[in-house]
Amino acid sequence: MTDTVHPLSKVDSAISGLSSSPPEERKTHRRTSSSVTGVFNINDLEKEGKELAIAPETQKLNWKLNTSPATLDEKDVLKKMLTDPPVKKIDLHFPLGLEVTARNMKGVTIKDALDAIHKQFKKKADDELDLPVLAGFEWDKEESWTRLIVHQKKEGAPSGGGKKKKNKNEE
Repeated sequence: MTDTVHPLSKVDSAISGLSSSPPEERKTHRRTSSSVTGVFNINDLEKEGKELAIAPETQKLNWKLNTSPATLDEKDVLKKMLTDPPVKKIDLHFPLGLEVTARNMKGVTIKDALDAIHKQFKKKADDELDLPVLAGFEWDKEESWTRLIVHQKKEGAPSGGGKKKKNKNEE
């Protein structure tokens, strides 16, 4: 019997130092968010004591929370910034405790806010919602600087008459 030495047909790349794919140098650099100048982090605004102003157009939309914002007639309103100065994200707080967050690194628009709300209500039937129509947003810096209170109403008023609920002093 003759001993024949069979050379290994497969080479273990870990041993031979060869590798089928060259090791890639992984960059640990995290890309900075694509923020736009003039768009603020709401926490920074709070530190600076900068006041927020909400776009008044939100009160006139008469938008039903369970319908897509794309169904609105005033498409140009959707592109407007929700707040002045524009922010990257804002929490929208409902009186019953639900809270949704609208985010947009280029500045939260009215559409971003409506999209965030719609996502929560799109599966609800009309009769499941007590107050199915958006009446507007309110910013109460005493309660929370970083969130807006969402006001709702029973039904959409005929265009032109959508008033905000907060009429304590105006009567």
